[in-house]
Amino acid sequence: MSALPRATERLLRYSLVAVWLATAVVSVWELHGQSRDLLAGLPAALNTPGFTAALILAGAAADAALGLWMAWRPGRMAYAGALLLMATMTVLATVIQPDLWLHPLGPLTKNLPIATILWVLLQATPRAAQTSRP
Repeated sequence: MSALPRATERLLRYSLVAVWLATAVVSVWELHGQSRDLLAGLPAALNTPGFTAALILAGAAADAALGLWMAWRPGRMAYAGALLLMATMTVLATVIQPDLWLHPLGPLTKNLPIATILWVLLQATPRAAQTSRP
């Protein structure tokens, strides 16, 4: 795949940075609300306040780390890491609460275009390049 125009690459990348950083902030903000409610499908043995809080905070930390990584050190590794994390979280969410695929606001279906954007960025970034541009 040929390289994307710089403005296009930046627009795609920063839109994903915004998604990951916003998700991290909202996940922590809603730690005892919507974030916890999303994990209601966990098996009873795992559905404890301590475990769910740890799981949410770990996910938020991973989201924040990826958002910052893509903002300051974009490159193939960042895009591949984001794709792997998103795929892992999507599988876990599907197992825990499969009805999210049918939610009208698309909390899981939005991952399909995000995966596509990540794949395009991954393919458009030269293999030897690990850029450090903002």
